[in-house]
Amino acid sequence: MSLIRIGQGYDVHAFGEGDGLMLGGIKVPFNKGFVAHSDGDVLLHALTDALLGALALGDIGHWFPDTDEQWRGADSGQLLQAVYAEIKKRGYVLGNADMTILAQRPKLAPHIEPIRERISELLGCPTTAISVKASTTEKLGFVGREEGITALATVLLMQRESQA
Repeated sequence: MSLIRIGQGYDVHAFGEGDGLMLGGIKVPFNKGFVAHSDGDVLLHALTDALLGALALGDIGHWFPDTDEQWRGADSGQLLQAVYAEIKKRGYVLGNADMTILAQRPKLAPHIEPIRERISELLGCPTTAISVKASTTEKLGFVGREEGITALATVLLMQRESQA
């Protein structure tokens, strides 16, 4: 029997000046950007935290602190891949990931499939293992006031058979 581990992640970024949002590894057209030390990709940050949490390895801020200039403007896809390489080194692989983006705007429905495809590319897994959903907050809270976006992620990791 192989061991499974579950992790969850959460991230939020405020809107600022910009000409688009990095979400799930793709640039989504929008008249704003994110206020962030890296590229601000809330979805990939939540996914990275979920992977780290599944193996009790801390969080993205521990691995890639915003006080370290080497991470300024970092590509969150590369951060995700570095963490996933560590997960695999410890004998685990992704079973599946389920993610939700909360955004009043921009409308994300046209971008969901390209995001799923990009995440599956980054992790080297089938798109059937990647679920991405988007919802609004019915104009409630900071998301509803269009001040920013938040994302949640849950992952299932499975120990590779050779490790069991």
